[in-house]
Amino acid sequence: MKFDYANPYTTTRIPVFARNVVSTSHPLAAQAGLRILQQGGNAVDAAVATAAVMTLVEPVSNGLGSDAFCILWDGKKLHGLNASGCAPAAWTPEYFRKKHGADAATPPMRGMDSVTVPGAVGSWVALSERFGKLPFADLMAPAIEIAERGYLMPPVVQQKWAAATPVLQAQPGFAQTFLPWGRAPEVGELFRFPAAARALKAIAATQGDAFYGGEIAAALEKFSNQHGGSLKASDLAGWKPEWVEPIGQDYRGHRLHEIPPNGQGIAALIALGILQHFDIGSIPVDSVRSQHLQIEAMKLAFADTYRYVSEPSSMEVTPLQMLDGAYLASRAKLIDVNKAQDFQAGNPVKGGTIYLTAADESGMMVSFIQSNYMGFGSGCVEPEFGISLQNRGHGFSLKDGSPNLVAPGKRPFHTIIPAFLTKDGAPVMSFGVMGGNMQPQGHMQTLVRMLDYGQNPQAACDAPRWRFNSGVEINVEAAMDPATVQGLSALGHKVDVINDSYQDFGAGQFIWRAGDPAVEGYVAASDARRDGLAAGF
Repeated sequence: MKFDYANPYTTTRIPVFARNVVSTSHPLAAQAGLRILQQGGNAVDAAVATAAVMTLVEPVSNGLGSDAFCILWDGKKLHGLNASGCAPAAWTPEYFRKKHGADAATPPMRGMDSVTVPGAVGSWVALSERFGKLPFADLMAPAIEIAERGYLMPPVVQQKWAAATPVLQAQPGFAQTFLPWGRAPEVGELFRFPAAARALKAIAATQGDAFYGGEIAAALEKFSNQHGGSLKASDLAGWKPEWVEPIGQDYRGHRLHEIPPNGQGIAALIALGILQHFDIGSIPVDSVRSQHLQIEAMKLAFADTYRYVSEPSSMEVTPLQMLDGAYLASRAKLIDVNKAQDFQAGNPVKGGTIYLTAADESGMMVSFIQSNYMGFGSGCVEPEFGISLQNRGHGFSLKDGSPNLVAPGKRPFHTIIPAFLTKDGAPVMSFGVMGGNMQPQGHMQTLVRMLDYGQNPQAACDAPRWRFNSGVEINVEAAMDPATVQGLSALGHKVDVINDSYQDFGAGQFIWRAGDPAVEGYVAASDARRDGLAAGF
């Protein structure tokens, strides 16, 4: 595909062209991935090393207690990995109603009763064992060095760290770990993480066994017991990541691939399946009509996603039914080009996250995402090993009849989704956009810009975004053309203009295959909404 490399948007970034490349939201992490590639590692090795560093340098978004997902091209085919954790054995609706009140609709947002089994470390091990070239311990070395020596605090991470402090400083282990001076670090201040260094050394030495069946697992059970949780070492020992077949949707001669439920990636597929019934490319790229059609398609996608998506064994319908072509065509007919609507779910039966991507000159491409869910996750940090724990349990429901009703060993609804694009069965792009329910919205918006309008990955990344919330409520970035904002309001959208791009509009990383990886290489982009970097050689 031939891109327009003129960028009409204000940006601090340019596309990066290289045969080996890593793109993520912190420069030290991207450089750690390059270090591994230069040592003879492949893209999977680089991704694992980068992910380990990201737990240290962007703890506002992820940690050693995160969950993770991955889609990778091994040179011949796509593979998907679901490393989302499951509920502890003690978790039932009665458990939460007894502890948190009979009227509770979900498990709590913070604290140990929001923590499911962390899956990120397991994903690193699984990826390394199946596809890596270098010894697993070598992949942990850059992260161990950074944890011990420390790093200087970057601006965007510091801003989110300071904002989270009043909310989380009372959670067990948080202040001890993340407020070493009784406050959040300042920009340019050195932050060391010796507890995480101990954890990473144990993980490296045992290829992850210490986390799921050794000293770290025992420490997590002890910490949970001390602070009213129910997570046991046996819960960690009984969990394994799952290799899965990605699901997909054709769009403009390409195919978008996502991880199947329990995640929300299917929302991006539904939206594109609806949007293909409109000739978006004939409408100006930043026009009111183009944005309106995309917003309405996304609303329809979320209506079905929130109604039906859960752990696959609990779903009333299958992903195949939700993506049925005739069904999506019928949903497209509900869109009024002149009016914003509040859509309900259809009936398919009739028919604070980090993202990174790496690619090498052999053709291997990795799309990887890991997250503590909300900023700093549960807020709970096991102090001996610095395990900052996610709060994915909050994604469960306590309402009888819900497909996401909590149950022992069940995985909750997940927001984090890596993405991958192919054409005629060949790899094209590994990419992702972080940020809660912004993720499928970001997948759709950036793909439309690239495939319908020919914008290059960095321009598509830099363009102002909108975010659907509920009903007819949307947020738009302050950089969006005021005339477009006014036009959307005139169609009935309730528009809130937001200045905080990090919080509401996510951040993306993109690696597009330019041709033969050993000859032409790749073009990469990194979102200016975070402290990130696309780096290559």
